[in-house]
Amino acid sequence: MNIEDFSRKNTYWKAFWEKEIIDRPLISVTAPKEGMEKQYAMGSRLFPGPACVSGEAGPYMESFKQTVDATYYGGEAMPFLNPTLGPDQYAGFLGAGLEMKPEYNTSWVHSTVEDWSGFEVKIDTGKDSYFERMRQFLKYATAFAKGEFLIGMLDLHSGMDALSALRGPQNLCYDLMDCPQEVHRVLDDVRKTYQDVFYMANKAAKMEQNGSIGWIPTYCPTGRFAAVQCDFSYLVSPSQAREFIIPVIAEEASFLDHCVYHYDGKEALGHLDDILAIKEIDVIQWVPGDGQPRSIEWMDLLKKMQKAGKGLQIYDWTHQEIIEHFKDLSPEGVVYCTEASSIEEADRLIEAVKARM
Repeated sequence: MNIEDFSRKNTYWKAFWEKEIIDRPLISVTAPKEGMEKQYAMGSRLFPGPACVSGEAGPYMESFKQTVDATYYGGEAMPFLNPTLGPDQYAGFLGAGLEMKPEYNTSWVHSTVEDWSGFEVKIDTGKDSYFERMRQFLKYATAFAKGEFLIGMLDLHSGMDALSALRGPQNLCYDLMDCPQEVHRVLDDVRKTYQDVFYMANKAAKMEQNGSIGWIPTYCPTGRFAAVQCDFSYLVSPSQAREFIIPVIAEEASFLDHCVYHYDGKEALGHLDDILAIKEIDVIQWVPGDGQPRSIEWMDLLKKMQKAGKGLQIYDWTHQEIIEHFKDLSPEGVVYCTEASSIEEADRLIEAVKARM
């Protein structure tokens, strides 16, 4: 890899996955290089969906490279491209319609299933399909990167999230009561597609050679890596989750060598013990949800996750909160992801944490 300071970063990330400490918890902090504030800010608005769908990736990649060149990657931060057609791209691979909304940095999904009884689960691999266009985009982006930045694993909203996108969340909730066996049939078939989707991205982006990262930016030097999640889980009871959701999460986590679980919303906390019981989940990203206190206000919950053997990815603490409160948690397997206004501010954060160990 041609990434600056790659060898040291690689060593720290290996320690992270082994829940070992070198001299501090991991800190992934980015900042604009001097005089590059405008180009740095552009990075958050570079949604690749339209470029992927159109097949015209060149201009997008040139803009993205400018953002990479304008960015300081401090601590364990890795430069990477997040390839995405939006959160429901997995459903798009299975036939759902996606409407690109670059002004919102995402896409909208158009549910297509009116009745599960006539629905056949199949990845559309045609030359104009979302699946094939993503494959070609990943291959182009990987060649363009020339080892100077990583290409991330897809945001895989598989399992019940894919069914929710295909059917609509409200309709799927009714289906769990009205035709649970049909849901099981379709869900089982969707589960069979997971490895095909994973390996498409893994191979196109040469993750076996370069290592893996994802939209949750935890770099994994070796092995199969992805984020796992089920946002639909907040709509169902614990018993329904144990029937339709927990087995899928456990299956995906078991297939992966390392994974981060995206735990979204306090409404899903009824499933916490079942999630923590999945030993193959390495790390949890706790997202309290809109209108809720930030994750630092959930210290008892974070400690419970750690007591269950899980690492943590923390994304919403201020620099001062990291410095003052990182020792409230065990440092092993924790990474703090943040931004700074300058290179000097980024470096001060790292040194301040290291000095307090």
